[in-house]
Amino acid sequence: MSSILNSLKLLADPTRLRLVLLLAEEALSVAELQEILGMGQSRISTQLAQLKKATLVSVQRSGKNSIYSSRPGKELLEIARKAGAELEDRQKDLDSLRHTLRKRKDRTRAYFDELAGKFGRHYVPGRSWKALAEGLLKILDFKVVADLGAGEGTLSQLLAQRAEHVIAIDHSQKMVTFGKKLARENGLANLEYRLGDIESPPIEDKSVDLAVLSQALHHATSPLLALQEVHRILRPNGRVVILDLLKHSFEKARDLYADTHLGFAEVEIADLLEEAGFREVETVIADREEAPPCFQTLLAVARK
Repeated sequence: MSSILNSLKLLADPTRLRLVLLLAEEALSVAELQEILGMGQSRISTQLAQLKKATLVSVQRSGKNSIYSSRPGKELLEIARKAGAELEDRQKDLDSLRHTLRKRKDRTRAYFDELAGKFGRHYVPGRSWKALAEGLLKILDFKVVADLGAGEGTLSQLLAQRAEHVIAIDHSQKMVTFGKKLARENGLANLEYRLGDIESPPIEDKSVDLAVLSQALHHATSPLLALQEVHRILRPNGRVVILDLLKHSFEKARDLYADTHLGFAEVEIADLLEEAGFREVETVIADREEAPPCFQTLLAVARK
């Protein structure tokens, strides 16, 4: 057993203190700790090794993963928690931990992650994600929907087949003009295009039931401001759906696609949504491209 003095010396380091406090709340893998703390695997493993040597954390194997836990003595844990209250990142750690545990409990997520590795691997005539998405849209009922960063409005036109009113917002006059033309040609009188920016959409307060940002948020100068605006236009209990790129390092995207941000980490998008005032935040990796640069699609949903 480690001496009290040695334990206190170890816990004087902010990173080791954060690890012990997190592991006192829940047993976690290194990958989960990486996601919560936003640190590299090597740094976390080094700190865990020191804590393990001092018997402040323990480790068990679970399949391919090493699961760490921490159960320091009652008195030491009380001191650690008092010290943790002074850490600038303590509340952020707890918020990220809550998000990580919510993901872990989502058994449906695990099922679809497994399915995603098989679905589409082999050609099956007539089966596609586009067909499934259109089929689901047919059975869902919407009233007023905002498609923010709509482009030419492919998604807006699908939504307009069920919604009472769809407002498509885009900052390109050419996109808006083209979208209006398509809406007329397809007889979609309930589809309205407006010129505007996702960080200041020309939509009235509390007038929308569902807001969609499909591959649009990474173009925003301030993603938080964009989400605060979504919160503004949604009615109470309204929902937001975000499809965007998972955080990546393909720098050429800035020039090729005019991307402002190189995607978002799951914890990052969850934190942004909660900071903007949303609740019931859920995230999932909805798709993984096999061709380089192997973009992954992040899906996030939340309620006002």
